[in-house]
Amino acid sequence: MTGAPRELPHPDTADLVLTDVLFALSDPSRLDLVRRLADRPLEGSACQPVNGEIPKSTLSHHLKTLREAGVIRNDPHGRQRLVSLRRQDLESRFPGLITAVVDEPGAAPPGPIDL
Repeated sequence: MTGAPRELPHPDTADLVLTDVLFALSDPSRLDLVRRLADRPLEGSACQPVNGEIPKSTLSHHLKTLREAGVIRNDPHGRQRLVSLRRQDLESRFPGLITAVVDEPGAAPPGPIDL
């Protein structure tokens, strides 16, 4: 056993499904993470939300949901994982969607919505 992380499956760009992407972006913690990944890739351990720490199991669930929807890549990088936004893939499959989500001017920080 080498201790190196294993390669995880990622959907091809042509296989991305809009409802899966929208579901993955519907959670405030995942949306916050995607917005932070727009600036640069992060090591998996640096993906904790800005507004507080969440359990590792919850973070793993969020990363898996985003990866399986095709929103992020989660690749081995030595003994760590490098998490990056699949911006070009999303833009080519759903033009304007990820730009609207990530670059929304005046986007409120994730949190409860007042109705």
